[in-house]
Amino acid sequence: MIEQAPALILLFPFFASIIVALAGIRIQGVCFPITVISMAASVLSGIAILGQVVNNGAIRYRLGGWEPPMGIEFRIDALGALVALAVSVVGLLTAIYSKRQVPAETPDKISQYYTLYLLLMTGLIGMVITGDAFNLFVLIEVSALTSYALIAMGPRRATLAAYKYVIMGTIGASFYLLGVGYLYIKTGSLNMFDIHEQLIARGIFDATAVLVAFILITVGVWIKMAFFPLHAWLPNSYAYAPTTSSAVLGPLVTKVMIYVMIRLTFTVFGADYTFGRLDWSDIVVWMSVAAILVGSISALAQTDLRKMLAYLIIAEVGYMVGGMWLANDMGLIGSIYHIIADAFMTLCVFLFAGIIFTQTGKRDLNALDGLFTKMPLTMVGFLVGAFSLIGIPPTAGFFSKWYLIQGGVASGHWEYVIALLISSLINAVLFFRIIEIAYFGIKPAEGHGGHHHEELSKESPTKASFSMLLPLLVTAAMLIGLGLYNRDIVAIISDFVSQFNFGVISR
Repeated sequence: MIEQAPALILLFPFFASIIVALAGIRIQGVCFPITVISMAASVLSGIAILGQVVNNGAIRYRLGGWEPPMGIEFRIDALGALVALAVSVVGLLTAIYSKRQVPAETPDKISQYYTLYLLLMTGLIGMVITGDAFNLFVLIEVSALTSYALIAMGPRRATLAAYKYVIMGTIGASFYLLGVGYLYIKTGSLNMFDIHEQLIARGIFDATAVLVAFILITVGVWIKMAFFPLHAWLPNSYAYAPTTSSAVLGPLVTKVMIYVMIRLTFTVFGADYTFGRLDWSDIVVWMSVAAILVGSISALAQTDLRKMLAYLIIAEVGYMVGGMWLANDMGLIGSIYHIIADAFMTLCVFLFAGIIFTQTGKRDLNALDGLFTKMPLTMVGFLVGAFSLIGIPPTAGFFSKWYLIQGGVASGHWEYVIALLISSLINAVLFFRIIEIAYFGIKPAEGHGGHHHEELSKESPTKASFSMLLPLLVTAAMLIGLGLYNRDIVAIISDFVSQFNFGVISR
């Protein structure tokens, strides 16, 4: 059974989506338990995969009886195992959180919602473990199409945001597919590892088609991850989507696409080509600096809680893209570590935002008035997520930023280091403003006069239900755990990073 874990981690949510689609129409009550059970099974498979990789090295799992490179294979190394497990855990926690949210927000489409949710998880997990470039495109589109629908199930503004996402997402997917087409023309292969071997064996790294393929694939992936200035689709999509949709899309979609960028860069094109022959590191790091500053400053200007968090995602994308393009061990370790950390940081704060919206019916910061007294456990969970985003030890966010800063210093990119520090300070301002409102309440001058303050004071939101509170507190605990066990996680990441000797890359 353990040997089949690379397939089972993907098949559990896939077959569950079929069962939910068929049975859920007649018996809506089966949708939630089937979703949770399938995601729990996926998490167990992820744990088994990580154990195999740590003990025995990378896994090669052949599908359909066809030998690669002709057939599709799953190839899971230390990087893939970590990210696949993180995706599964986020999917499980969000599924538990959805128990009351989905019936409340989409009462007539419960089975459709959970079907799309499970297909989204199938696509995201598949993107992490596949070793085939075209299969990756198929899985990107599976996750994209389900994302569009999960966003569009929200109010009218969500539908408009989803339409913008469709346009941008289609452009990104087209760029990626064209890039893969150029690689196939030159190498005759779609297997990621075989493409790299063919590029070396045929000595065609200098071919114009390979450069065009690299540009098309990179830009396509940047659109999908909302890398500045290709980020316009993200803020409204995550701000106005149903709360469960934003809680799963915010932590996972951009992070998985960053994983895809790292995978394609190092597996298909190679570190020497990307950082040696092309040597675009300085340009991309400066773009990352712009992404960090624009995302953070835009978040500072928001009064809508979820939109503020959406802009912070844009800044976090800049962290990770810049970390990879620093072209050194510390930067890459920090970027990968931040993929894991940010998935749970973003999940934590989006779960909090969803709880606040559900309990108060409000989207702006006024909804947080006096919440330390009214919802103390909810605020404790939020505090951990906020401290991690700021970078306060011992949370995971501190250690991932520490490695990123070390990478920036080692590479001499002080502008990147300064941008990280400025962003962390802005995060501190944002979250301590929320803490002030939640602890001390809203001053009359901050509202619309004393009468408004009196109205807010009379409001008493009920405490969050167990199904909403449990995922929030578990996520908060995981952020502390990821921080305390940072050495073990870095040791696993180093198994992947050690393949690349950045010190000898010719520039």
